[in-house]
Amino acid sequence: MTSDPKLSFIYQSSPSRVVFGAGDFSKAPEEIDRLGAKSALIITTPGRRKLGEELAARLGSKAAGVFHRAVMHVPVETAEAGRAEAARLDADCYVTIGGGSATGLAKAIAVVSGRPILCIPTTYSGSEMTSSWGITEGGIKKNARDPRALPKTAIYDPALTLSMPGKLSATSGMNAVAHCVEALYAQDANPIMSLIAEEGIRAMARGLPVVVKEPANLEARSLALYGAWLGGVSLAGTTTALHHKLCHILGGAFDLPHSETHTVLLPHATAYNAPGAPEAMERIARALGAKSAAQGLYNLEARMGAPLSLQSIGMKREGIEHAANLAVGNPFYNPRPLSKEGIRALLEDAFEGRAPREWPDG
Repeated sequence: MTSDPKLSFIYQSSPSRVVFGAGDFSKAPEEIDRLGAKSALIITTPGRRKLGEELAARLGSKAAGVFHRAVMHVPVETAEAGRAEAARLDADCYVTIGGGSATGLAKAIAVVSGRPILCIPTTYSGSEMTSSWGITEGGIKKNARDPRALPKTAIYDPALTLSMPGKLSATSGMNAVAHCVEALYAQDANPIMSLIAEEGIRAMARGLPVVVKEPANLEARSLALYGAWLGGVSLAGTTTALHHKLCHILGGAFDLPHSETHTVLLPHATAYNAPGAPEAMERIARALGAKSAAQGLYNLEARMGAPLSLQSIGMKREGIEHAANLAVGNPFYNPRPLSKEGIRALLEDAFEGRAPREWPDG
């Protein structure tokens, strides 16, 4: 309870402007004006190029160009190409349309130039709320936090997510749920972020299955996007642990798809940490309407037809040992002690797609 004299925490908010509502994509020009920008470089993946060009047409002379080469995990070569193009066009802000790949590339450019970012998410990645950024080089994804990487504005338009296929909606949504889950047992967890994280899981658990079954349901899309925003806030306000570390390892070393990797690993990382974070597990289970946090996550994914095994998303069995070595090679905070044997067992469960096991204390 808040009256507990032992209550002690630090809460640091990350200042950003959020514009949320169906049809708010049309507000992009005025939000760019609000940033004081005169020449916007629009950043997309190849699949979102048409939407980027649509925005460029709306902006007219204020559009410096469309850079449509964003890809997963921000390879250093792509980051360097984006930086060169932004400098060539003398862009004074970056507008992303898409998911974490576009946002990640804009961040890699902004940490060098110091120019502001405006994000228009079309997935549930949550990256638009954080100062985290990363680049993959030599098969290793290196991540850091930098205030220059924090987008100044995010426009959440649920209508833009209507074209996201059900399968992608499921995995992108579970990525957002993962942000909330780890915020609840983070080293720097605090009461404010815990409230936000639990609400984020609850919103996703209610909205996401409907989105998968009824992709045109705008009300469900709005609820899921709301949950994704809360997931991004949760990620921004706390540090991560085992789940996110393993996802970065697998993504960087094996080029596995980002949101699918989060989806497969989440129930297993949650189960592994359950003995070390009982209060967090209670909150997760409550938000899911389940008896068990880890099993509840697994059941939610299975119900949506999301991938449940690392093997199904392209990982080879021989990668398990290498990933376990990488995970213990660079110590990090986790609510439960880490061991190579434990991580290997966790990865084997995830590789096979088994239901999460119950881990003993210790």
